[in-house]
Formats: sequence, structure tokens, C-alpha cells
Amino acid sequence: MRVLHITHLYPKPYDPMLGIAIHNQVKWLGKLGCSQKVLSPIQWVPFPVEYLSNKWRSYCRVPLRSVIDGIDVYNSRYLAFPKALFFDSSGFRMYIGIRGAVREIWRDFRFDLIHAHMALPDGHAGILLSSQYRVPLVITVQGTDLDITAKRGKRCLSVLRKVLAHADKVIAPTPRLAGILSTEFNIDPEVIGYGIDEGEVFTGVSELSSIYKDKRIVLSVSRLIKTKGIDLQIYAVLKLIRKYENILYLIVGDGPERARLESLASELGIEEHIEFVGALSHGKAMEYMSICDVFSLPSYQETFGLVYVEAMAHGKPIVGVKGQGIDGVISPGSTGLLAQPRDVDSLVDALDFLLSHPEKAQTMGERAQKLVLENYTWEKNAERTIEVYKEVLNAH
Repeated sequence: MRVLHITHLYPKPYDPMLGIAIHNQVKWLGKLGCSQKVLSPIQWVPFPVEYLSNKWRSYCRVPLRSVIDGIDVYNSRYLAFPKALFFDSSGFRMYIGIRGAVREIWRDFRFDLIHAHMALPDGHAGILLSSQYRVPLVITVQGTDLDITAKRGKRCLSVLRKVLAHADKVIAPTPRLAGILSTEFNIDPEVIGYGIDEGEVFTGVSELSSIYKDKRIVLSVSRLIKTKGIDLQIYAVLKLIRKYENILYLIVGDGPERARLESLASELGIEEHIEFVGALSHGKAMEYMSICDVFSLPSYQETFGLVYVEAMAHGKPIVGVKGQGIDGVISPGSTGLLAQPRDVDSLVDALDFLLSHPEKAQTMGERAQKLVLENYTWEKNAERTIEVYKEVLNAH
């Protein structure tokens, strides 16, 4: 089975973690026998825009072709406008930019189907290529498609409906997204969650346990950007230290918000209860997950949130946010808790419950671990995705 993946979310030299979930999925599909190539379009940067900022310069330095973990990746350029201007036509512009690379791929790699990993713009480009090469199209819908793109205006919504209606099969990574597709788009998707690699779960005895002895540890692992809600959690810790003097909030990750968040902790006078660990290797981040009491990330813009699932795989109770990707994976009160978006008091209540009911928290963590290992591994993700591929190929 030969698959052409189209995804603008894929690891790049300037951001190796970009689209890492999709890359992990592609790797596991390869392990189970799929022959694959990845087309990961990137914004075209005309002269002299590349000299205006490091961001644009970093785009220019991405090679047109590379190999990542043995996977051929093509980084064709396409015209994209800042601030998502004219986004309804972004898929057509992506198609114009990548069609030459697709012709080159087709000469030596007659792909059997196309898998686009977002409806817009990837899926729109995918339907044009699907028609041109007469191969079926599978689209994985992301939270961005339904929570942001669908609300950009009538034109974007119209294009989104057209793309989803054309797909031979639509995949939703979470039950929440599946519900939206069913009720608002009249589409019955296949629900296939992203996953974890069981071999990467930390099962040893960590020296971190002695370093943080006698601390009640709340952990976040995240890129430090505004939508992750780390500032909300800092305010929550401010309220919780009145009841839990030994609470320690560990923040693993780095990003543009770090300086502001460090200043916030200092202004609130709670630096001794907040530790900015910084960016770590994936393995070390997993080790931190193994020693926390609660994993909490109040992100209010999250398609899925692999870090939640990774923490669940370590048997930890989770605090996520209602209406986001993890909603539907977490069963409130059973495998974790969900706070209201951007609501510090709701976050405090969830953390307080888990910290004050350690036995119930442990039971939630155990249920969460069982759920993940039975349903959210990359191997199971790849198996179910291949079943979808076979279904659409047999019907085509």
C-alpha cells in the first residue's frame, strides 16, 4: 500500500516538534507495511521578506527535500498570507504550489491514496489532487478546522463543507470532534486517537523522587505559548499554597512566554513554589511525568494533546479543559477532571480535589493508564488507520 501524506504540520529544522504526532503516526504506518512519502508544504517567502524577521528567514532555510527517520519529505513552497488572510483559497494556492512535486513523486511512486492531515488547507489541496490522479482521499480533521476555520466566515465554512463532503473517509482524533462532524456536518467519521509509544513510558525508579521528596508536585509539559494557560495555573498555585504549603509547580518546556511567566511568578511572590525546568528531551520529560502527583495543562486551544495521554500512560490523574481535544478522552471523575476554559477558580477546584483525595486521584490515574494502553498507542492507531485505507481502496 502506497500512501502520499499531505500535511503542513511536520517537523522542520526551526521546530523539530511541529507535527510530531503526525510524524509518529507515519513512522508506525511504515512499521506495519505502508510505503509512504510526505508532502509538507511551507510558506513561500519572496525577496526581501526573508530579511524582515527570523521567522521568515527560518522558512527559507528549510530544504525542498529531506529524509526524516527514513521517510522522504518534500517541502514545496506555496503562497500563504499573514494572519490567515484569504484563508478560504489557501488550499487552492497550496495545490498550485505542490503540484510539481506531486508529478515528480508520481513518476516513481504511484501512490494508491492520499491522506491529508487537516481539512484546510491540506484537505482542499488533497481533493484537487485526488481528482487529478483518480485516487481516494482520507482526511484527518483537526480541532483547528472545526474550532477556528469553520468560524472564520461563510466562505471558509463553505469550502470546509465541500472538502469534507468530497473525502472518501474522514477521521476524527477525538470523540468531541466526531460529535461536531456528526451534528454540524452530517458526517460519520472514524474516531482514531493519536497515541503513545509504550516503550517510551518511564518505568524505572527516578532520582527525581528524592530531589522532590515531600513535595506535592503539579506538572505541566508544554511549549510556553499563551494558549497553553500556564499563567492561569500560576494564579491557581497562588491560591492553593494557602492549603498546601509543600505544593510545587514544575513547568517543563520553553517558549516565547517564558520571561513573562517568570516575571509573573516573581510579582506574585511564589517563586519557591514554581520551577521552570526548561526544555528537556522527550525521555526526560516522561521521567518527570512519572514522579508528579497531578498532570495539569489548562490549554484552551488544543486539537488533541499528546502530553495528556503520555501522563495518563504513567498512571497520573489529569486536569484538562472542557471543549478541548482531551475532552472525550478524559471521563470527568473517572480518568481525570476538566476545568472550564480560562477559569482560574475552576482550575483550583480540580487541583484541590485531586490533591486532597489522593486515593481517588490514584484510582483515576490507574483507570487512565488502562484506557491509554488499550486504546491510545501508535501501534493501535496505525492498525486502525490501515483498516480505513483498505476500506476506501476496496470501495474505490
